[in-house]
Amino acid sequence: MDPTLHDGDVLFVLRGASPRVGGLAVVRLPGGRPTAVKRAVRHDTEGWWVERDNPREGVDSWSLGAIPDEDVVARVVGRIWPWRHRSARGPS
Repeated sequence: MDPTLHDGDVLFVLRGASPRVGGLAVVRLPGGRPTAVKRAVRHDTEGWWVERDNPREGVDSWSLGAIPDEDVVARVVGRIWPWRHRSARGPS
């Protein structure tokens, strides 16, 4: 989900909650792929259409189709920032 999220970000999620259109969702991807965070774009009879924020990496509904409702694990509520600011120079 780069540039929205970065490796190591800690997310606050509501398990079992439906995503909001335009918001982020935790989804189980088909074909043995790992659980992922995707942007929920729309909901239809087949499930949720999800997209990635970085078009150069990953997969989304353009290649997988709609994600069934039962494979939507959680709605992302927010990102939890680390207590201490990380600096390339180290702690101050």
